[in-house]
Amino acid sequence: MPGPNNIKKDTISGVKWTSIENIALSGSQFLIGIVLARRLDPEDFGLVGMLAIFIAISTTFIDSGFSNALIRKPDRTEIDYHTTFHFNFVVGITCYILLFLASPWIADFFNKPILSDLLKVLAITLFVNSLSVVQIARLTINLNFKAQTIATISASVISGAIGIAMAYTGHGVWSLVWQQVFNSIFKTLIVWIQAKWVPKFKFSTKSFKALFSFGSKLLAASIIGTIYKHITTISIGKFYTSKDLGFYSRGSQFAHFPVNVIMTSLGKVTFPILAKIQEDDSKLISVYRKYIRITSLVIIFVIMLMAAIAKPLILIVLTEKWSDAIIYMQIFCLAYMFEHISTINLNLLNVKGRSDLFLKLEVIKKIIAFIILIAAIPLGVLAICLSKVIYSIIALFINTYYTGKLFNLGIKKQIEDFGKYTILSFLSCIPSFISTYLIISPWLTLPISSIVAIVLYTLCLQNDLYFKELKSLTIERFRFKKNNDNQH
Repeated sequence: MPGPNNIKKDTISGVKWTSIENIALSGSQFLIGIVLARRLDPEDFGLVGMLAIFIAISTTFIDSGFSNALIRKPDRTEIDYHTTFHFNFVVGITCYILLFLASPWIADFFNKPILSDLLKVLAITLFVNSLSVVQIARLTINLNFKAQTIATISASVISGAIGIAMAYTGHGVWSLVWQQVFNSIFKTLIVWIQAKWVPKFKFSTKSFKALFSFGSKLLAASIIGTIYKHITTISIGKFYTSKDLGFYSRGSQFAHFPVNVIMTSLGKVTFPILAKIQEDDSKLISVYRKYIRITSLVIIFVIMLMAAIAKPLILIVLTEKWSDAIIYMQIFCLAYMFEHISTINLNLLNVKGRSDLFLKLEVIKKIIAFIILIAAIPLGVLAICLSKVIYSIIALFINTYYTGKLFNLGIKKQIEDFGKYTILSFLSCIPSFISTYLIISPWLTLPISSIVAIVLYTLCLQNDLYFKELKSLTIERFRFKKNNDNQH
């Protein structure tokens, strides 16, 4: 069983590489998107966006929760890997054929004939991605996040360059489609090289049943979550204007950028690490609560700061024409503020093999979410945004329910872990928020308000145990890197 030092070392290394991956990936995609947006029409992005839900649901079916099942299974064998690979492959081919045959009807539903041809090509990503599920799972089990980072970033940059080249040579919407296809191809090729694992023609019914008994619950939960994620966008596009959808999407994208980078890194790293100590409840809870405190210390402040500087940030990066997205971004920051708490709670259930409870929670949450969304739709896009905040608070209480039952670690104790950082973050960011509406130039407001908030928050945390630990880890990492550089 791994000791505290190994857990600490694995966590630092994992977060480092997954953070690099997510920051570089999100950053490169953001920049590539800007270049493509300058060349292509909004309708081109809209056409691809209409197909997103079909690709997302199919991708969920291909994995079917088998990745997490492999990661958490302590006695996994080679036959488990081979069985999962062939299952993913068959489902990938099946999904492609179904979407290929259904493409004319999908095009008719949206009254966009070109969607038929676009979907037939875009769906190639499903078959290609199915070939890399097991390889990625093996890298995750071995905590080899560096290899995944190299694959993801390389594929993103290469495919982005191809997409930009196609856009500037007059290929229109097809540049977006082929960008995604080439991204899947390059990522799969690089992951295969990094994983150094080749599947054999072996399949075990017993292995399949064992993995599916766990993964099927995650599959159902993922499908529910995917539908909910896209139904909001479809609703705004259906009942409001494409301009409203643009403001909503941009506000959500900006607010979710830091959350996505940290959350994806967190979930990807904590699950395999917690899985290694799943049999020791006392150590599991100790590590779990430490994750809650340290991540809350960073995440809550970053999101609070994003809400405070939303105005100058939007005006500088997206220009005045996107000013209506400011309020959406601020509301979404509130909605995403405690998402990391929910993620770690759900990870804990999966680590203990309780995917049945995971599914139960997901069903309950999404029923509530759909009710809130339906009630908000007639009230406007702003009301839809606010419904996300209401849902996030409800979800926080629901996600911590079974943690309280199983480990005596309910919402009250968890608030003790992250409540302090919520209050200090809020107080530190109030002056910055006020300054954004007092100083005229956003170019002056952005750096000043950011520095003020960071200084105030740092001063508030001078005596905090976890802030000191985080600072020492950062200094230690910097010195280690500096010494290595000097030796070379």
